[in-house]
Amino acid sequence: MTVLRISILFVLAAVAEIGGAWLIWQAVKENRGWLFAVLGVMALGAYGFIAALQPDANFGRVLASYGGVFIAGSLAWGIIVDGFKPTIWDWVGSAIALVGAAIIILAPTAANTATEAVS
Repeated sequence: MTVLRISILFVLAAVAEIGGAWLIWQAVKENRGWLFAVLGVMALGAYGFIAALQPDANFGRVLASYGGVFIAGSLAWGIIVDGFKPTIWDWVGSAIALVGAAIIILAPTAANTATEAVS
């Protein structure tokens, strides 16, 4: 359940952060209007709350591991929304980032080992 919860929260966080940044980009770079900017700021605020729902209590670990998800999610957003065509190096870099993120968030630590032993 923990891996599923972590994964779902990371995906939701990515949609909120990347979507929010994209909306602001559209407002500023593509002159789409202030509504896009306001919605973007709201989505970015939601991202902060979603990230805080992660079961790990260490802010640095959660945000560092989320970085890998952000990289992969940004490429996916670009492909789906903007028609971006990634290079092989984009794919390789994204895969490396995701492996690093998984190691950071899923590796045993003193805190999560003690928690699992209690439950």
